[in-house]
Amino acid sequence: MSTTGKINVQTENIFPIIKKFLYSDNEIFLRELVSNAVDATQKLKALNSMGEAKGELGDIKIEVEVDKSSKTITIKDKGIGMTKEEIEKYIAQIAFSGAEEFVNKYKDKVDKNVVIGHFGLGFYSAFMVAKKVEIISLSYKEGAKAVRWECDGSPEYQIEEINNRTQRGTNIVLHIADDCEEYLEKFKIEDLLKKYCKFLPVEIKFGTKKDWVDQGEKDDKGEPKKTEIEVDNIINNPNPTWTKKPADLKDEEYKAFYREMYPMQFEEPLFHIHLNVDYPFNLTGILYFPKLSNKLEMPKDKIQLYCNQVFVTDNVENIVPDFLTLLRGVIDSPDIPLNVSRSYLQADSNVKKISSHITKKVADKLEELFKKERADFEKKWDDIKIFVQYGMISDEKFYDKASKFALLKTTEGKYFTFEEFENHVKSVQTDKDNRLIYLYANNIQEQHVYIDAAKSRGYEVLLMETMLDPHYINHLEQKLKDISFVRVDSDTIEKLIKKDDNNISKLSEEQQKELKPIIEGAINKEQFSVMFENLSEKDSPMLITRPEFMRRMKDMNQMGGGGAMGFYGNMPEMYNLVVNSNHPLISKILSETDKEKQNSLTKQAADLALLSQGLLKGESLTNFIKRSVEMI
Repeated sequence: MSTTGKINVQTENIFPIIKKFLYSDNEIFLRELVSNAVDATQKLKALNSMGEAKGELGDIKIEVEVDKSSKTITIKDKGIGMTKEEIEKYIAQIAFSGAEEFVNKYKDKVDKNVVIGHFGLGFYSAFMVAKKVEIISLSYKEGAKAVRWECDGSPEYQIEEINNRTQRGTNIVLHIADDCEEYLEKFKIEDLLKKYCKFLPVEIKFGTKKDWVDQGEKDDKGEPKKTEIEVDNIINNPNPTWTKKPADLKDEEYKAFYREMYPMQFEEPLFHIHLNVDYPFNLTGILYFPKLSNKLEMPKDKIQLYCNQVFVTDNVENIVPDFLTLLRGVIDSPDIPLNVSRSYLQADSNVKKISSHITKKVADKLEELFKKERADFEKKWDDIKIFVQYGMISDEKFYDKASKFALLKTTEGKYFTFEEFENHVKSVQTDKDNRLIYLYANNIQEQHVYIDAAKSRGYEVLLMETMLDPHYINHLEQKLKDISFVRVDSDTIEKLIKKDDNNISKLSEEQQKELKPIIEGAINKEQFSVMFENLSEKDSPMLITRPEFMRRMKDMNQMGGGGAMGFYGNMPEMYNLVVNSNHPLISKILSETDKEKQNSLTKQAADLALLSQGLLKGESLTNFIKRSVEMI
């Protein structure tokens, strides 16, 4: 006998709301329905283990079938099933979660995380793609009768007992709407199953596939004989690596799982972190450190967020701190709600706690590697420093932890912690104002002459070559006490670290005034400012320097930034042409009476300075080469 009923909702328009607003993407209907099938199966396994469900479990695979001719998708499980009363209770009363009631009933007997308990409205996502939905179910309970429920997307439904089902479990049959027929393509459904259900804890069958089995015999060539057979196409891995205990896993198993997650990544990860927390929240997962380039590029293969092995999203920006998105791997927590918007996730208190915990675990792991395997940590530093720097800039708590293991690398390839480097250079690189000067270069080849000059004074030069370094340097200057970073080409060697013992000039002020217009005639006055410095005779006759403030603002502007960064960053390039008033060549230029020869010497000295900074190009470079040949 068939009866009708009305779904118990507050509004007649519940289905349009579900279709348009509850979920951001209608493809997740498959995730919801397959996850419900997993719930029903997990409940049965739990009841069976407690002796409350009699008989053998048998084959408990979940099956997904697509019938293009009848325009249906069917999700079949052999789980707990439902009686007529249960369907009317759990399906007709939308806001009631059967999973939550199950947990409450058996909370002292079964782990709540066995049940995916965050769905509630999940079943009704079926109406995002279906014009009619059928439920055909038989409860595991002794004497239960099979039942069929049908609804066409209006609040009215029909329900009846049937006699043609003898197998325990539930079939959900979706009659696909005309505007959603793309979901009748088998490749589309298989892609969605692999995306959302790849690691669900019950095997999911989607059709069959060809496989070869060994017959136990050999052919004429001594090769094993094989026969092609059809086998179930199981699309998921029910026991992914992150669900296992770290003590039971070997390094190769972690690497194998990385290849399973990211089959297009050919480089091995540097190392991994296995997350395994059960208090004050439940969290498991594995995070991998990939090799990072010096450019701050977000990887295409992101961290994947799961809820009890159900895929939620790989768009974890603003859910975890930005710098963690440079990693790859899996985060799984039943404390992360599934069916909500990303903006809700950002505000969720559990998500915030989980985010903070992951940050701490990552910092702890890096500190442990640094302390236990310093040499190996140094080898990997160039591949992870972008990640560490980004974290230190953007997260205060991570900075506090990372400041113990973050490294500074010199142009000679030596590595120092902040404390080690300060002790290493303070006796030589402290200026007259008792401020410690950290000299650095961002390109060893282009700035070699300046690095060489610094080394000749006994100074140590750091290599700061990533595009994030300008911001990182600014951040460290705010954090470290009485420290300034100065690039080696930002001033003359005597002024990089200001001491009291300046050289005396061999040129008088009158001679400098006489020489200045001659030198200005050899350069572009709009781009270069001529200034005289009392340097050593061993230093170059002319040098190009770039003021630290302006150059750093420009570098930071390339990474994005408004205010002063944007203002100074958009100004034209400006350089100083520093004339070494103590170099013999400068005195020779001043005393040269042949104007043509004087101009040639001046131009040659200025071009050498430009060449050392890579600023001599085009026609100017051609003329320099010709002039050099003539002089030789």
